[in-house]
Amino acid sequence: MADPIPFGKPQISDAEKQAVLDVLDSGMLVHGKKTPEFEEAFAKRVGTKHAVSVASCTAGLHMVLFVKNIGEGDTVALPAMTHTATAHVVELQGAKPIFVDISPNTGNMCPGALDRIEENLSVIMPVHYLGLPCNMRRIKQTAERHGAFILEDCAVSLDAEFDGKKVGNHGLAGAFSFYPVKHMTSIEGGMVTTNDDELADQLRKRRAFGYNKALGERSKPGLYDVNQLGFNYRMSDVEAAVGVEQLKRLDGFQKVRAENYRRLVELLKDVDEVSLLPPPEGYGPNSHYCLNTILPKDGSIDRAKVMDSLKESGIGFSVHYPGPVPLFEYYAEKYGYKQGQFPNAEWISAQTLSLPVGPHLPEDGPERIAEAFKQALVVSKA
Repeated sequence: MADPIPFGKPQISDAEKQAVLDVLDSGMLVHGKKTPEFEEAFAKRVGTKHAVSVASCTAGLHMVLFVKNIGEGDTVALPAMTHTATAHVVELQGAKPIFVDISPNTGNMCPGALDRIEENLSVIMPVHYLGLPCNMRRIKQTAERHGAFILEDCAVSLDAEFDGKKVGNHGLAGAFSFYPVKHMTSIEGGMVTTNDDELADQLRKRRAFGYNKALGERSKPGLYDVNQLGFNYRMSDVEAAVGVEQLKRLDGFQKVRAENYRRLVELLKDVDEVSLLPPPEGYGPNSHYCLNTILPKDGSIDRAKVMDSLKESGIGFSVHYPGPVPLFEYYAEKYGYKQGQFPNAEWISAQTLSLPVGPHLPEDGPERIAEAFKQALVVSKA
């Protein structure tokens, strides 16, 4: 039997390993030179004035809301289908999440449903679903009408574009994830991008306890004041060193992802029972995080059987996501959401399967995945 193909696998080379050893040998594991180097390179990649490294994408989203004093009395619009972290950061601030159903053609927040929200919004948090950019033109129009700012969740959309600009560059800020199976990794960690000087300055201070002076700004070691609340949301230099090397290889990663995605779509496009979510006409490049397949709404294909068959074949997969966030127990109990309120998110979350396209695939990876997936569909109907 051929080696299993996992859903994702970090691509770590000798360059990353040596970069880590260099940081360890330097004795400067935090507050060193690698973190600002990574930030500068990432800002250049996205096209923003600033990039602020943080402990995770979740930490980045949370800090932006915290710095902007979003809290009790504020409302934040976000898609009903996303990772729960997108909603959690709103809850942690004491603000009210307003869940918006998704478009069945994109998996992204539906602009029309967003327009129909009657409550005044403080923030709109679009999530670029699996690397497909949201319709930021429509979202910006809605934000302007409400006087809200936009915070993009770019966790799985690095390098995706809309209207000629990369995601993370369309609102006040964007937050990215470097979890090990994302487009690139820094072991763990995230980045906030922004063109707002004041926000960037505040993020740098608030990620480190609210110190009034960073380590290099202190005239005497250990002496500082604290003039505001903050967190310990910093990225280490070990992580940043890995990120620097990963950025150098990112073009190669993305080229392979795009080609694997194209090949897998070609192999599955004639499977009538399955819907794919290709980029709608007029959208910019997808970041090709994975290939999202959607099984029939009528349940004629048993997803659990498809999963079991793929597992037996050694093909990794994932589900994005296991259910609409407002129907998770915490949110359903607190806000009283019921089944039927988010029909598109409920359908897709119940019938979706994400297939791998990353640079870890072997040369015959797309063919093996397609063959195993087609066989799994047959088995599921037996």
